[in-house]
Amino acid sequence: MKNTLFFLSALYGILFFTGCTANLTDPEIDFEPPVYVEEMPAKENDMDFVSAGSIFGQGENPLFSDHKAMHVNDIVTVVISENAKSSNTGSKSLSEADSSALGGGAFTSGGINSAVNSYVNKLNGLANIGFTSGSTSSFQGNGSATKDASFTTTVSARIVKVLQNGNYFISGKREILVDDEKQIIQISGVIRPYDIDQHNKIDSAQMSEAKILYKTEGEIERATKQGWGTKIIKAVWPF
Repeated sequence: MKNTLFFLSALYGILFFTGCTANLTDPEIDFEPPVYVEEMPAKENDMDFVSAGSIFGQGENPLFSDHKAMHVNDIVTVVISENAKSSNTGSKSLSEADSSALGGGAFTSGGINSAVNSYVNKLNGLANIGFTSGSTSSFQGNGSATKDASFTTTVSARIVKVLQNGNYFISGKREILVDDEKQIIQISGVIRPYDIDQHNKIDSAQMSEAKILYKTEGEIERATKQGWGTKIIKAVWPF
């Protein structure tokens, strides 16, 4: 039992100090080459190249070739220009009125017997009771939302896979560290080779399954973000 309590106390202590120091370190950039660069073998210069055919279309940089990305690990420049504008207005008004009236029955006497007429009058006094009710309800609501956001930048991405239909799946990432403030821009998606222009660029609007991430890390990001303890309290606070 004591060992269990000691283990739990140590675990809670580790979690507490881990949470206290989370995101408190300065952001850094890892300058190690990506894994795919390390896995790719280095190209060796082949001096035994034999020119066959026209002298304008041979070698690595032919005179009339198109410098578009065509193979895996080739680089294509993605021009991110995203604009999101929306305006939505809603209005609803409801009203309801209800009324009902219920009257009691009346008894009548068909003769001139005074005793019978007396009993009939007593019954009418008990039975001829009316009931009236009424209710009204109303509801009115209005709402509006307007959004106008734009994001423009340029990111170079590499061809990760050439699909069977000839399209490319690309992925790219850019990290900028200035004065301990790091900006991260990441993008991935599927593009058509026909949409790449003569400058080896493509617009983000021409990407399918596009995923674009932009975030910052540093003191500004920490100052504008709630602490993990506050988030936990708000997550379990029932009121």
